Amino acid sequence: MVSSDPSIKAVIFDYGGVLTTQGRVAINAWTRAERIDPETFSAALKEWLSRKAPAGTPIHRLETGEISGAEFDRLLAARLRTVDGEPVEPDGLMARMFAHMRPDDAMHRLVADLRDAGLRTALLSNSWGNNYPWETLDGLFELSVISSEVGLRKPDPRIYELTLDRLGLRPQEAVFVDDGAPNIEAAEKLGLRGVLHTDAAKTRAELSGLLPRLGPDIAEETE
Repeated sequence: MVSSDPSIKAVIFDYGGVLTTQGRVAINAWTRAERIDPETFSAALKEWLSRKAPAGTPIHRLETGEISGAEFDRLLAARLRTVDGEPVEPDGLMARMFAHMRPDDAMHRLVADLRDAGLRTALLSNSWGNNYPWETLDGLFELSVISSEVGLRKPDPRIYELTLDRLGLRPQEAVFVDDGAPNIEAAEKLGLRGVLHTDAAKTRAELSGLLPRLGPDIAEETE
């Protein structure tokens, strides 16, 4: 649990699974809709993204912009099967998965409330070739650092350092919110405060403990 710190000037947010539907919820909806055997996806995810995954997996290369979204779709589709053992259509594969991700309105309100309270906000995201809703996000964040655009990915410490440099802040002046434990651990090693996101209410409570001037979620209270 974070403790109150008046030196904090900015909160940096991950995108997918933090400002949107939780990743597992979207993935479950996607595999059900397309009748994909979820075990085939889980196996690819474990091999390509787990803590023990070697450097340079297809997900790593997608996140750093070394391969295109279309190429990744083909590589992933080759690893998947439907529940009937049939191949999965590669064209637009990730776009179809991201279609099941919805904005988390409570998290968007949290970012807006932080800005209203005088905090700076930034976005730091590992991209899977997805299209970000910039018409909404540009109004919430003063800057964004997208892995495929800078050739770095979390949890590489250099991408956190790049974000801090662009903000003109020291690690101790920022909080990082992410739904991935390895990404939080990497940020904390650099000196940032970390908040492991599971849901909007918990993240707001943690940030309120750190930043007392952050108020409650008024919209939620009036529902």
